[in-house]
Amino acid sequence: MLTSVRQQQILEIARESGHVVVETLAERFAVSPQTIRRDLNELCDRSLLARTHGGAMLPSGVVNVGYDTRRDFMYAEKEAIGRICAEHIPDGSSIFINIGTTTEAVARNLMRQRNLMAITNNVNVATTLSANPSCEVVVAGGVLRRSDGGIIGEATIDFIRQFRVDIGVIGASAIDADGTLLDFDYREVRVAQAIIENARRVFLVADASKFDRTAPVRICPFTNLSALFTNAPPPEAITALARENGITIEIAGEGTPPA
Repeated sequence: MLTSVRQQQILEIARESGHVVVETLAERFAVSPQTIRRDLNELCDRSLLARTHGGAMLPSGVVNVGYDTRRDFMYAEKEAIGRICAEHIPDGSSIFINIGTTTEAVARNLMRQRNLMAITNNVNVATTLSANPSCEVVVAGGVLRRSDGGIIGEATIDFIRQFRVDIGVIGASAIDADGTLLDFDYREVRVAQAIIENARRVFLVADASKFDRTAPVRICPFTNLSALFTNAPPPEAITALARENGITIEIAGEGTPPA
């Protein structure tokens, strides 16, 4: 049984929104952040929640949480990641942008770049980039996944393989302790692998919670990346792996507003 009514309420909040934040809970319950952290630790010890950077979320090792929840979770941090990643995409680039709420943040921060060619299997990304008159938007064919606007399937993979671009921007649902990138949907992973194979450089955009999560399908090893864009320093093992393989790690400032 849970040790307090407060913990029961915390769990109910997490079930409604998919995640909880320490500072927000401390203010709501009028207790210290340390008290909330102890509550979260106890809930995580019971496998009722999984710790993330600055809070906790519902544990999910087989099925991903819903798109709306993922979109709102760590929104400001994702915008900061999108902004710093966009700064590393120069004018005149050809790019792939994959499915994901953080890759969508990259698209929202590409409004100032000129003479871009963006190939995407993400309807949300295509809609966003269509507002940039200096960006040619190419939408991959395939099966539309209505839940998040992703386009997947063999036709999508075949389409992507027709191109060779400067930069591929991808996301991941989880990053394992050895740096392996992981996701939930095998079909989505196949598309991500095609993007990696056909991009000269690969940028991973991932908030710090991805280091605390797990997922069942392997995308690729960390060494396939050119750069990681995140919002907090990754675990030391990941940092060492990046250093040994010449992979850049860029840390975005938390709470950076959209460009």
